[in-house]
Amino acid sequence: MKDILSILNDLRRPRLLIRAAREGAQEYCRDSHLKRHLGYGALPRSGPALMKLMEIEGVLNDQRHREDAGYSLIKHVDVLIAMMGEARLLRTSHM
Repeated sequence: MKDILSILNDLRRPRLLIRAAREGAQEYCRDSHLKRHLGYGALPRSGPALMKLMEIEGVLNDQRHREDAGYSLIKHVDVLIAMMGEARLLRTSHM
């Protein structure tokens, strides 16, 4: 079974989405980004937060593929930013 970082590395998204998220990830602020996507209250650790963000991103990606009118490119990039930020925190905590 793959670990969460391997699953994240295997995700394939359009280059422009990834490029935008990488730029935003440089300014990642855990408190504001996670609260925006996971709700207010105690923030989960990076692993569980990343899993939840991946679920949210999967739904957004499905909407993108279906060309759903409710799809938000801004929200998709924002979730990818949070995923990259949490993955970075998770990688550094395992070193």
